[in-house]
Amino acid sequence: MTSPETSPETPRLIEVGQTDAIRRIAVRVREGAQPGLFWLGGFKSDMQGTKAVALDAWAAERKRACVRFDYSGHGESGGDFVDGTIGQWLEESVAVFERFCAGPQVVIGSSMGGWMALLLARELARRKESGSQPTRASLKGLVLIAPAPDFTEELMWKGFSPEIRHQIETSGVWLRPSEYGDPYPITRNLIEEGRKHLLLGGSIEVGCPVHILQGAQDPDVPWKHAFALTHRLPAEDVVLTMIQDGDHRLSRPQDIARILAAVAEF
Repeated sequence: MTSPETSPETPRLIEVGQTDAIRRIAVRVREGAQPGLFWLGGFKSDMQGTKAVALDAWAAERKRACVRFDYSGHGESGGDFVDGTIGQWLEESVAVFERFCAGPQVVIGSSMGGWMALLLARELARRKESGSQPTRASLKGLVLIAPAPDFTEELMWKGFSPEIRHQIETSGVWLRPSEYGDPYPITRNLIEEGRKHLLLGGSIEVGCPVHILQGAQDPDVPWKHAFALTHRLPAEDVVLTMIQDGDHRLSRPQDIARILAAVAEF
């Protein structure tokens, strides 16, 4: 019997992508009331992380729907991380959202997942405007945790030394040291393809309220990045919560409480 505190132990698997580039994506779905929760994780993270599991448990207690998944090359999904791009991970995000979400949804995006949430909102808005491919689900609100839109360009490429840039351009990959574990392979394809999805150069219309939570001590996504994002969003629908002693992960009990409170607002 499945515990009420956790989603099914065995994830559902769906295939995303063209015939020559199909990825098997692992998804955990909790059925329940609306508005549902849709989790978008960060770069090199997975749906079994502290924040994702806490959100699922919160949904279980309130009999709310909750969907979480792993991008290709992450967690329980297929594929190699080194092959991933922003465009591929966005395609997977849209596919999971369309297949498993219905009715109003609160989308919670962490770090890279914040970029994905904004790109998802833009894609849904485009489809609504064009009248093509309507989805069963809509956006009730976005909760963005240390959001990192455009990070491949603003927080990686622009900050890399000439030597690192040269290595990426000539060999196609650079292993970036990480305090969270093994080095991250940063590929030329990740950087170049990411430029197709940049958002901070203009206004960002998401069509729903946004609550951003940002740690002032975040070494990976500086608080100024969150401020730059707020200036691109409609002012009347944006709340920015600055956590003075918060780091990038925002996974401490008090951080989780703040995140759940933000979700509860919707």
